[in-house]
Amino acid sequence: MLNKIPKNISPQLIKVLMEMGHGDEIVISDGNYPAASNANLLVRCDGLNVPELLDSILELMPLDAYVPEPVALMSVVPGDDVVPVIWEEYKKIINEKSTKEISIEYMERQAFYERGKKAYAIVATGEKAIYANVILKKGVVKE
Repeated sequence: MLNKIPKNISPQLIKVLMEMGHGDEIVISDGNYPAASNANLLVRCDGLNVPELLDSILELMPLDAYVPEPVALMSVVPGDDVVPVIWEEYKKIINEKSTKEISIEYMERQAFYERGKKAYAIVATGEKAIYANVILKKGVVKE
């Protein structure tokens, strides 16, 4: 155990966050995401939901200030009548943890999967909300 590390950040996840450099990306996936088959590096967080993990990760990791959209969400597939209310929760967390206004990119499903395959790691959660996947681009840690 360590001081100031959120309790839901596992040793494996803290290692991954520490290894990531500026511009590296991490996917926090919902329970339906094909995490195991798409990950270069898979971190299991099955008992957790995305919002609580997003909050904890952004407590430790800054978002990239040098790109227009350091956060990406999977767009709703055309014809699907789902309204991802969880996105409002994400926006609130992101704005609370960021020092500037953050723009979010909305990506077509297959494009999101392809980008996810290139991420440094995929964190698989037990999140039941659909369209709850999020990609974060790591920024520069400054003193």
